[in-house]
Amino acid sequence: MSTVAIPVPEATVPVKGEGRPTPWWGMVCLIMTEATLFAGLIGSYFFYRAASKQWPPPGIEEPKLTLSIIMSFVLWGSSIPMIFAERGIKRGNQARLRIGLIGAWIMGAAFLGYSMKDFSELHFRWGQNAYSSIYYTTVGLHTFHVFVGLVMSGVVQIKAWLGKFSEERHVTVQVYAMYWHFVDVVWLFVMPTFILSPHIK
Repeated sequence: MSTVAIPVPEATVPVKGEGRPTPWWGMVCLIMTEATLFAGLIGSYFFYRAASKQWPPPGIEEPKLTLSIIMSFVLWGSSIPMIFAERGIKRGNQARLRIGLIGAWIMGAAFLGYSMKDFSELHFRWGQNAYSSIYYTTVGLHTFHVFVGLVMSGVVQIKAWLGKFSEERHVTVQVYAMYWHFVDVVWLFVMPTFILSPHIK
């Protein structure tokens, strides 16, 4: 009895997935979640301010402006070397990747050091009143995000120096850059709200 060979169609599943990679979508979801959280905290700040007769409340000094503005520009400026790094690895330039990552890390670390020093010099406690609570929660949460970003940068830099990234493989760098830019953008809203607005009567 003869057997008939049944032709097996070639695999149609592409070797490389089309569209955005899963880590990219994961970071988008994280950013959306965190953005919603910060939006709620900033909204709460203005709610408390509108409901208060005096803002900041008695006994709380207005935030210092000069150093805060300088260090804010340091943090915002850290996106420039990050863009430099990301565009570099997209072209297969390992040196640009490493230089950009360490530059952004140094600027972020400087801002984190300033933030920790600023918290240590505050003359009010976390639970003193509504102002102190929302200040510590929101500014402290952003400071924590900067810290997490620096830790993430350390991991990415180790991989960069080990040559794990290339022109074709750099999703990790792209996803991390998204997170870092998000941290910078959030400060565009947190800083005017908590540092500048108390000086506006």
